[in-house]
Amino acid sequence: MRGRPFWPYLLIAPTVAGGAFLLLYPVAKAAVISLQHFRMGELIKGGAAFIGFGNYAELLSGDEFWAVLLRTVWWTAVNVVLIVVLSTAVALLLVRLRRGMRLALMSALALAWATPIIAATTVFQWLFQSELGVVNWLLVTLGLDSFRGYTWFADGDATFAVLVVLVVWQSVPFAALTLYAGLTTIPAELYESARIDGGTGWQIFWQVTLPMLRTLFALIVSLEVIWVAKCFPQIWVLSQGGPGDATTTLPVYAFKIARVLHRYDLGSAVAMLTVLILVVALISNLRRMVGS
Repeated sequence: MRGRPFWPYLLIAPTVAGGAFLLLYPVAKAAVISLQHFRMGELIKGGAAFIGFGNYAELLSGDEFWAVLLRTVWWTAVNVVLIVVLSTAVALLLVRLRRGMRLALMSALALAWATPIIAATTVFQWLFQSELGVVNWLLVTLGLDSFRGYTWFADGDATFAVLVVLVVWQSVPFAALTLYAGLTTIPAELYESARIDGGTGWQIFWQVTLPMLRTLFALIVSLEVIWVAKCFPQIWVLSQGGPGDATTTLPVYAFKIARVLHRYDLGSAVAMLTVLILVVALISNLRRMVGS
């Protein structure tokens, strides 16, 4: 610390301390509750007894948790793949557009990104409404009469698809703008050399663009995995995890257990297992980022 000013660290200390408290305290509290017998009585009177890993044993020994886990993995994989592919395509398009069109597209992406989650979810509810929804009207106009009065939210696969479209639409702007910023840092000489050597567009992407932005792609994949896996408001507002359990992922499952059954201990255990699974899933990716 010799020779370094002390004031910058002192000035940011309250912000760092506040952020750490807001992040760590809920996690620590959930971890403690997950090890207790904590239900409605304990919420009102207090005095929750520690039962060790009994809540985790109850979860892991049941089939419902594993079904929700597999559904969460499938939900995360589908969304992340679509987000990365579409974001890459949009970023490559931005590089090739003229200034005016590029600014217009970037503005549209920024507006979509800035739209509040609940507002966007409500708009999607209107779009896919069975009788007056724009989507059904458009599909019927195109000659698909089977969608006349089609109830999207009464079918599990259809509801799942609508939620995927919603989450991808909300996520692509951030990833696309981030990748576009990365593309602008690649020297033009690398592309010129690749074209002189006879490289096609696909070969140039795999041999030049992807290696240059490997760390950025790893970062975006990591962030999107976290964002999609913990996605809750869109699912809850649109379907509340239904119909049946067709769109119940781990965060929704934890909330339903705590809200409906008042099993706050079991809900906290689901939340902690979700955090643990995400940490384990991202370790290898983060190691590649640090090592590259």
